[in-house]
Amino acid sequence: MRQAGFKAELIKRSGSLTRPPILFLSGEAHRRQRAATARFFAPRVVEEQHRPLIENQADRLIDRLNQDGSAKLDAMALDLAVAVAAEIVGLTQSDRPAMARRLDAFFSVGAATREGWLARLSAFLQGQWHMLHFHFADVRPAIAARRMAPRQDVISHLIAEGYCDRDILVECFTYGAAGMVTTREFITMAGWHLLDDAALRARFLAVDRQERLGILEEILRLEPVVGYLYRSPVEDGPPLELDIRSANADPGAVGACPFNLDPDRQRADRVGGAGMSFGDGEHRCPGAGVALAEAEIFLRRLLSVPGIKLVQAPTVGWNPLVTGYELRDCRMAIDKGAV
Repeated sequence: MRQAGFKAELIKRSGSLTRPPILFLSGEAHRRQRAATARFFAPRVVEEQHRPLIENQADRLIDRLNQDGSAKLDAMALDLAVAVAAEIVGLTQSDRPAMARRLDAFFSVGAATREGWLARLSAFLQGQWHMLHFHFADVRPAIAARRMAPRQDVISHLIAEGYCDRDILVECFTYGAAGMVTTREFITMAGWHLLDDAALRARFLAVDRQERLGILEEILRLEPVVGYLYRSPVEDGPPLELDIRSANADPGAVGACPFNLDPDRQRADRVGGAGMSFGDGEHRCPGAGVALAEAEIFLRRLLSVPGIKLVQAPTVGWNPLVTGYELRDCRMAIDKGAV
């Protein structure tokens, strides 16, 4: 079986690729590339390199929240996710908020839900436009800068491996989806649970880092950002659809009362805290540790703000591209009377 979904067909139609993105590689080619990029996502690298970056960005966002007195959780989550992923990938030569808007437009609900040949053609053309805009505004300047002065980031690695500009562009799209778009939803969902549940919030703030990560994994098990994963056969045969939400609610794997949020639940052997929410096998999400670190660092700081409260729950949408939820307009404010 090979990887499918995540606009694989659109990326394949975007032109001939010398090297397919890592998301769609398999077998030995995938193992080689995963091994080569592991240095950007290894636990030691997350702790020594990414953690200081995440802490600085989280402090910046919390400072702004304290100044303004209110904010949207989903907007803060996207800001953080883009800032961190951009540094890891190497997309640092352009306006970051504008880049976030470009990526968000590419992976938006609107382009994914329309039916009929005319709508599909329109969605394809819009997708090509967003990809072209992303290339000229964000990726090409980053490639030029890394050719002159390589750094320890994904784009520098791809240049050293001989990737052409088109292949680097597609690779940046895949990292943009995983590192920015889905991380925003995870942080927003976790923050919504913690802001809305006083006991869970108190526990989150009282325990150590490892237990906080356990709480976040339990939230992600219950609320997987990607609801389904897809595989297509190498030979002729029916495609495979993996129902992640149902797998994460299997009592045989995750214990009794699987629809309850229970950080103390007893799982079966070899079942991780987040269940299948980060995938499994050769395509398990390489950035899982980074996403969890972002959520733990940022939400601990956010929930420690005196008087912070949820004033409007997010609207919940559905994105068929990732077969998961979209949370928007989650509003928070600092209650000065409670400080």
